[in-house]
Amino acid sequence: MCGIVGYVGSRKTIDFLLEGLRRLEYRGYDSAGVATITADRRIVLAKAVGRIENLAAIVAETDLQGAIGIGHTRWATHGAATPGNAHPHVGGNQSLALVHNGVIENYQSLRAALEAEGYRFRSETDSEVIAHLVSSMVDKQLVQLQGRKAAPRDILIPAVRAALGQLRGTYGLVIAFRDYPDCLVAARLGSPLVIGIGTGEHFVGSDASTLVGYTEKIVYMADHQVAFITADRLHLTHREQGQIQPSIETLDAASDRVTTDGYRHFMLKEIFEQPDTIQNAMRGRLSDDDATAVFGGLNLIPQQLRNINRIILTACGTSWHAGLYGEYLIEELARIPVEVEYASELRYRNPPVDPHTLVFALSQSGETADTLGALREMKRKGHSTLAICNVVGSSIAQEADGGVFLHAGPEIGVASTKAFTSQCVVLALLGLYFGRLRHVSYEAGRRIIDAMRALPDHVRATLALNDQVKAIAEKYCEFQNFLYLGRHYNFPTALEGALKLKEISYIHAEGYPAAEMKHGPIALVDARTPSVFLVPRGWVYEKVLSNLQEVKARGGPVIAICAEDDAEVTRLADDVLHVPMIDDCFQPIVSVIPLQLLAYHIAVLRGCDVDKPRNLAKSVTVE
Repeated sequence: MCGIVGYVGSRKTIDFLLEGLRRLEYRGYDSAGVATITADRRIVLAKAVGRIENLAAIVAETDLQGAIGIGHTRWATHGAATPGNAHPHVGGNQSLALVHNGVIENYQSLRAALEAEGYRFRSETDSEVIAHLVSSMVDKQLVQLQGRKAAPRDILIPAVRAALGQLRGTYGLVIAFRDYPDCLVAARLGSPLVIGIGTGEHFVGSDASTLVGYTEKIVYMADHQVAFITADRLHLTHREQGQIQPSIETLDAASDRVTTDGYRHFMLKEIFEQPDTIQNAMRGRLSDDDATAVFGGLNLIPQQLRNINRIILTACGTSWHAGLYGEYLIEELARIPVEVEYASELRYRNPPVDPHTLVFALSQSGETADTLGALREMKRKGHSTLAICNVVGSSIAQEADGGVFLHAGPEIGVASTKAFTSQCVVLALLGLYFGRLRHVSYEAGRRIIDAMRALPDHVRATLALNDQVKAIAEKYCEFQNFLYLGRHYNFPTALEGALKLKEISYIHAEGYPAAEMKHGPIALVDARTPSVFLVPRGWVYEKVLSNLQEVKARGGPVIAICAEDDAEVTRLADDVLHVPMIDDCFQPIVSVIPLQLLAYHIAVLRGCDVDKPRNLAKSVTVE
């Protein structure tokens, strides 16, 4: 959600800015813009509504020279998607240009005060307030100096800090100054920023993908840090610690990992990567000798984990569905009560949570604002917090007491696919681990390990259904309402299948426990409302089959996911996809694959922008 790039150095700035913005398209946006500082100290802006290519066309007709610049992709919050509301915003008398991710909660009172001082606003955004406020603080800092010479760093850092001290909310900021054309200032609170270190140049991005191929040395900024950046130097300060030494890490990514590799869309590529990403989630985490899972980053000793008597899984969207799967599995294997909480609700609730509760925050990006807020609230109350996320260096990964990385690689498609199955695998590993700490036998642990190791091959076999799924999609792509129905472990799968269809095809879809259909949703069943049933073999098989027959009796079309040898479902359903039948607790990891493919092919047939669906953002960094 929103993206930032910045550059100072000797290369052609605008080329890096545009390429960086293209790499950030997956985050979701509706307008974009760039600004550079020219050698004769002018700020030159270019902005456009819509895709980066619209901006590139404007840039081609604009003289955007200079060795320093900033860029931004905006996902509208305050004000519509218009060129005027697009970033960068200028402050004061065209004295600076600023890009901002996040939300400023007290912007209205600050705006009123600045307007009273004579500042003129040209947008509806909260971000323009910061631009004018920083400009005002720079002017006041110069007055205090009373004409004495001072290094730009000694002028700009105190001015930016004075402005930040008046803000209430979250921000990732990069600022370029007209009268100081050799430097950028960056600041972070709750919205990620990464600085790339080159030779005679520095880069800034809202995530590391913008820096791949440009540098291998990066610094993840932390909250309350301000960076003063020139071509040759990075000066980092913290609100409470003063100047600090940057912690330089190695960017572990190859440029080809953020390409489609010949697939039509990132989403399709990521669906087909799942045999490998599932394997990566398990790699090094299964112990045959002890028949359990092994984790290196929980940062809690086994005795502490044995004392846990309750687990809270908090997440949003697809990660919440994975958490629901985890609830079922952990409770069954470990007999520990588990609650799955929407992070957006948990952060503002005050539920009774006893001291022996362990909190897991699930997030693909590690930057989900609501999940981060819930994590912080639980930490403030003294609870142990662990993260399950995909991005090393993300806010949630840094702030949790420990955690588990998915190792799924970059997920570019806005609609999550491989991260969901990787989260389910990690939760299954945790279920095994907690189970073995308590009552799961060695033999049972070995059976679970064997079943997990077979998962990549089962998923690979299921992906072979792609052409069959596409044929079913062609049959149903014009329908406007779908029901997704499953029970027990496959109820979360039904929720996830419905969400995928909604996200990328804009078709209304709802997921339900199959038995709940009789308690209201069955009123929706008609010849134009297909029901997608998850009917694997298992102890609720007969119950789900009965629910399927209830839909058929009312004329509703049925698409079924079932076993290869299931003659009864094949006879009853209008369309059938046969998938491998495995242990109940791992079936969702296989059964979700055709649901992902169904959503993908329907969206393509409807002409939707699969990787960048309307109104959505990959990393939801605002409430």
